[in-house]
Amino acid sequence: MPDHTPATAPQPSPTPRPPHRTEPPRAAAGERASLTAFLQYQRETLAMKCAGLTAEQLKERAVPPSDMSLLGLVRHLAEVERSWFRNVLNGEAQQANWSGRVPGEHADFDVADADPDEAFEVWHAECARSRAVVEALDSLDTTVDFRGDTYSLRYVLTHMIEEYARHNGHADLLRERIDGVTGE
Repeated sequence: MPDHTPATAPQPSPTPRPPHRTEPPRAAAGERASLTAFLQYQRETLAMKCAGLTAEQLKERAVPPSDMSLLGLVRHLAEVERSWFRNVLNGEAQQANWSGRVPGEHADFDVADADPDEAFEVWHAECARSRAVVEALDSLDTTVDFRGDTYSLRYVLTHMIEEYARHNGHADLLRERIDGVTGE
């Protein structure tokens, strides 16, 4: 088992720990408000899992043989935000944020030379663009045709909650392995 004790004093994380997460509505909220709030809650959970770590810790592939790292998850979720909200729902033809992206390969998980500040900046910007796309659409029933399939805003929001929840589970394991921090 590798020693995860840093040899030098850790540098502050590019993502300060948010004071708390925005709690999703527990009752009497409409479907749209519930879906968008749960998605935001999942985004804030990822930020919490990454807060307070050094660049090296964010890049650490802490659960071998997986090539996942917390920074890789941030970059991956920036790509997922871009793909579903900008490309699918908004009809943009935005290319991947990180070069070298080949279909079937995950360049976003290749973090050896990645800059954490850049990754978090891109992720935050993609999340803001995603929120703007959602706000511009009138109804959860709004549909778009994309590459032969039809997607509704409701489907995309639900899928994104699932995507973040799954990867936040990975983030839990990675963070615990890096420095022992557990829980929400």
